[in-house]
Amino acid sequence: MPKVNIITALLICFSVTAIAQTGFQQKTNNAGRIQLTASNAGTIGRPQVRSNVSGPASMAYPTKGLEHLFESGIWIGAIINGQPLVSTSAVDASAGYSTGGNGFEFSPLAPPLERSKLTSSPNYSSSAVSHQDIVYQFSDESTVVPGTSIPISGHLNPLYAKVRLETYAWNFSFADFFVICNYEITNNSNQNWDSVWVGQWADLVVRNVNVTRDAGSAFFSKGRNAVDAKYKAVYAWLADNNADDANFIQSYGAMQFLGMDWRGLFFNADKPDTFLALGFPAPRVNYNFWNFNSISPPFISPQTDLDRYAKLSSNIDSTLLFGSAGPANGSPNNWIQLISAGPISRVAPGEKFNYTIAYVCSRKLVKPVSGSTIGTSVDSRKELTEHFVRTRATYVGEDVNETGKYDPDLDFNGNGKLDRFILPEPPSSPKLKVIASDSKVELYWDASAIQSVDPITRKKDFEGFKLYRSNAGDDLDQVITDNLNLIAQWDSAGNAVGYNNGFDAVRLANPIFFEDDPTPYIFKYTMDNVKNGWQYLFALTAFDKGERELGIGSLESSVIETEKRVFPGSAPIEISENGSSRIGVYPNPYKTTAAWDGNTSRTQKIYFTNLPEKCVISVYTSSGDLITAMQHDAATYTGSDAKWYDVYGDREKTVTSGGEHAWDLLSLSKTTLTSGVYLFTVEDKKTGKVDLGKFVIIK
Repeated sequence: MPKVNIITALLICFSVTAIAQTGFQQKTNNAGRIQLTASNAGTIGRPQVRSNVSGPASMAYPTKGLEHLFESGIWIGAIINGQPLVSTSAVDASAGYSTGGNGFEFSPLAPPLERSKLTSSPNYSSSAVSHQDIVYQFSDESTVVPGTSIPISGHLNPLYAKVRLETYAWNFSFADFFVICNYEITNNSNQNWDSVWVGQWADLVVRNVNVTRDAGSAFFSKGRNAVDAKYKAVYAWLADNNADDANFIQSYGAMQFLGMDWRGLFFNADKPDTFLALGFPAPRVNYNFWNFNSISPPFISPQTDLDRYAKLSSNIDSTLLFGSAGPANGSPNNWIQLISAGPISRVAPGEKFNYTIAYVCSRKLVKPVSGSTIGTSVDSRKELTEHFVRTRATYVGEDVNETGKYDPDLDFNGNGKLDRFILPEPPSSPKLKVIASDSKVELYWDASAIQSVDPITRKKDFEGFKLYRSNAGDDLDQVITDNLNLIAQWDSAGNAVGYNNGFDAVRLANPIFFEDDPTPYIFKYTMDNVKNGWQYLFALTAFDKGERELGIGSLESSVIETEKRVFPGSAPIEISENGSSRIGVYPNPYKTTAAWDGNTSRTQKIYFTNLPEKCVISVYTSSGDLITAMQHDAATYTGSDAKWYDVYGDREKTVTSGGEHAWDLLSLSKTTLTSGVYLFTVEDKKTGKVDLGKFVIIK
């Protein structure tokens, strides 16, 4: 055997072995307010979120549970020897991705890799593009489930496409509502790909999975869809105001095509002259919709490569799209979306090209009435449009004229090449320490933001800090991050920016250090008279002076990065020698629901207060039957034994006072308590002492 063939055989064996050793794995971009899950099999989203809300988000915004996607994935189509072939990473499937399932034709090549350009991140990498990059690699080469002899259903003619997907997310407040997906696609076959089209299939479904009671087809059938041709996007929203979660989710979920780079040419459907001058077809962006798995015209689900290629390479009839029967104005339904771009004349063996799209979310600014199509109005879509503009600006970066050509006058970072994915940067986020106590919250932060250097102006342009806080009860609409109020600001004196009030009011005479934390905390702010048991969201940002000469306004760091969910309450105490203490329950009596309760029996809560640092709380009926027993540890407590924290809070960002423990009033068997008197005991695990008390439920 010639040497070159031996090497090729070895490489193929190595590739197959690598595929066999790499299973299906998912990771979530959650640097910003949008949370988007993807996999190393090329799928986007987590379909199981509709029935399992405790796992990662699918496409949540602005907080977990407010979902906008069932599943999505890339389609690649080409003509090979006159035959249209299409490889798909996701298609209409009621359960979503399944290993070897029909239409799930890509297999993992490697585990996902995470990196970050934030120096404070454990995933810091100088090669990172954003605050959170996740890299996935997959291929359609295998026609059987790797490591087995089980055929991948319907996958007989692969393109031999190797794909590297990099997802980018930022935490800046002006860029935390989108995730960019940058695909590098390689023709790994020995044949030309002709008339290549690439598209993004999606089942955009906007629902509040924390509160919806819909299951099966009813979960999917209340959405409307529309096209924004100016910004190359398709978007969806929950239109039926009679849906049980319609009052709890008023937002859009969208896919936006950003561009392709092929042979040094920038694919821009609005500027086709470069392609036409070289004898290539004009670039096009197509939009298609159909009903999930439908076999009824006109919105038929494509089932064969021929049908799928036809969808990729054609636009839906505009009379169907925008007429009375179309997705924008017709009856709500389970609409499938496909946005595609092409044609690329030829991709030779071994040749690569890039295809880039984004997943974008925004609030819906006008609340619809039942059966209305207000979701398509300019007023309602104002924020969505602004988000499309910012997403595209981030993608084009230094290519402000969108020609794909380097312009030294637009070389912001002076590196002599055209850079995409460029954002101006505010100062780094301060490191924030929050301590909750009885009716009080203390905030400490460091001075690291003051030394920040802007990567474009190359100046230390720090100006000041802004402190935000929500009000008690703002969390009950599940968009607490949108309810933040600016409560204080401190900024540099002696210039034309901000309040010029300086930092003396919050600067400490000497730095403060906390146990197991080497950070010197330089600043402190105390807020008194907050209500125990209520959730307050605090966030501290740093902002800069801006740069007038470059047309850059003052920029502010991420609210998300320093966000803390704070619950004031009692500090831990010890049970006294005689067994009596201030241990108690509030509200007591509990009258059906407390003001902070959610809208279901599973999101109610009462608090046990003045608890020992480590203890066991046991609840009994008045006749002495055990109802539940709960373990409390002040050092790790973030709301266990109360589902309320899953629906309205964020356990990873929760700060509690340590001496309180919430309970959802459900027994060990998860049954709801009836009216009556209940007894409880608290055993201090450190001393062994026990205290007891009682509370009343009135309905």
